[in-house]
This record gives sequence, C-alpha cells and structure tokens, in this order.
Amino acid sequence: MNPTTLYRSGQRKKLLIILFLSLLLSGAVLYALYAGSYHLPFDRILTIIHQAITDPASLESVKSEKTVVIDFRMPRVLLAVLTGISLSIAGCVMQALLRNPLVSPFTLGLSSAASFGAALAIVFGAAFLPFLPPQFQNSAIIFCAFILGWLSILLIYGISRMKGSSSATLILAGVVIGYIFTAGVMILKYLTNDEKLREITLWLMGGMWGANWGAIIIVAPITLLCFLYLESIAWDLNSLSAGDDVAKNLGVNVNRLRLTGLCVSTLAASACLAFTGIIGFIGLMGPHIGRMLIGNDNRYLIPCSALLGALILLIS
Repeated sequence: MNPTTLYRSGQRKKLLIILFLSLLLSGAVLYALYAGSYHLPFDRILTIIHQAITDPASLESVKSEKTVVIDFRMPRVLLAVLTGISLSIAGCVMQALLRNPLVSPFTLGLSSAASFGAALAIVFGAAFLPFLPPQFQNSAIIFCAFILGWLSILLIYGISRMKGSSSATLILAGVVIGYIFTAGVMILKYLTNDEKLREITLWLMGGMWGANWGAIIIVAPITLLCFLYLESIAWDLNSLSAGDDVAKNLGVNVNRLRLTGLCVSTLAASACLAFTGIIGFIGLMGPHIGRMLIGNDNRYLIPCSALLGALILLIS
C-alpha cells in the first residue's frame, strides 16, 4: 500500500471515529433529557422542544412539562456539554503547547485561581465588589472566578518570560501559582463563618447547579469561538510537537503561539468553570482517550477531545 493510500485510509478512520462520537453524544443528550424523576416519553420531549422553537405560546397549556424539559433539563445538559468541550480542548491545546501530557487547566493553577476568586466574592460579597447591587451576589462569584482564572495564566506566562519562557518554567510557575491560590482559599475558609464555608465547599465540589439559559447564552459563543480558533492553529501545534527550533524553522512564531494559545484555552475553561465550579478531570481524560483513539494529529485530536469531554461529563 502506497503512502498516499495509507494516509487517506487513516484520515477516513479518524473521521469515522469523530462521526461515531458525535452520534454517541447526541444519544447521550437525548437520554439526559429523558432521565429524571419526572417521566416523559422521548416523543413527548421532542415535541416540546419543537414547540419551544416554532411556537413557544403553545406550551402555556403544558407548563409543568415545559418547565422540566426547557427550563431545568436542557440548560443543565447544554452546560455539561459546553463545559466538557471547553475543558477538553483547553487541556488538549495546553498539552500540545507545553509538550507535557500531564498539563491541564487544573494542573496549571487556573482552577485554583478561579476558586480563590469565587471564595473572595462569597466571603466579602458586596464589600469586595461595591459597584454590584446585592441581588447580583451570584454574578459577583461568576465574575471573580472568571477574572482570577483568566489573569492567573497571564501571571504564569509573565513569570516564565522572565526566566526564559521554556515549557518547564511555565509548568513549574503554574504549579507554584496554583499552590498559592489554594493556600488563599484555605485561609478564607478558616476565617469565614459556617454558612459561607458551606457555600465555598459546594462551589469547590463543582456541578451543573449554575445552569440556566443566561449561562448558556454567555458560555456557548465563547466555547464556539475558542474552539474555532484553536482548531485553526492545529497545524502550528503539530509543528510544535517536534520542538521549538523545528517550529521556528517552519515559520511559526512560537512565543506568540504559546501566549495566544494559552490565553484562548484559559478563556474557554474559565468561562465554564465560573458557572460550574471546579471540575478537574475532564481536561486530562478527554485528550488522553482521544490520543488512544485517533493519534496525535491536532486537526482531528481537538474535535475528538471536545466530543469525548462532553460525553464523559454528561454521562458523569
């Protein structure tokens, strides 16, 4: 078999795996909409979704069914899918940029920074963000978690630039920054009262309790744009796997690629973590299972990881 035929055969196999995972995820979404204490048959769920899209006024006669499917289950399912996609593509790209299979948003300190931001908002509330009205306390938690998570990666990159911008320095800086933010969370937990301590603990456990259509409207476009950008730099990520010098000789601006890739990955992950709390395993599991199925070509690995991350988190 000549190399061209072998290459095309490998491409077809990868595309078939991605198609199969897409169908599997679609089935998991339908099952997640079906599963629950309030029983509704599949055909009724599909009818309600169709009515919600084409004629929302017609659902007034079945408010309880509409509330269960449209207001409760769909936002939770969609947020789980979007979060799985974001964490997986962030982990996949971070591993490619730093050429280390153990890197993820959790190990680089992003999750610890987001936790610290959320804990600050929970403990200090209106005093920490005085420009927000009291009814927006939950929004303050989301805002602080997002900003601290995103700024942490800039801090890590800034530290690594002072020391030569190597992959090892980036990873070590991320680990150290993560420990510092974790220590900050522990101090806040020690200083606060029992009620706020329970709230911090609940946030740190992670979950889809923050799911609503407002969250979906914010997270969906961010996830889509980040995915499209990261997929567009897949060739550069492939060249980086051979080393920084090889990538530079191929015309890749390694420093700019590393900075923009890390920032976009962090944006995708922190936007979801702000609503869901800490979910640490998807950013490692999705990309690694994807490599077992599809190989190291980031053109196919990024969408494969995204589908696997969504599927794993939704099933979980």
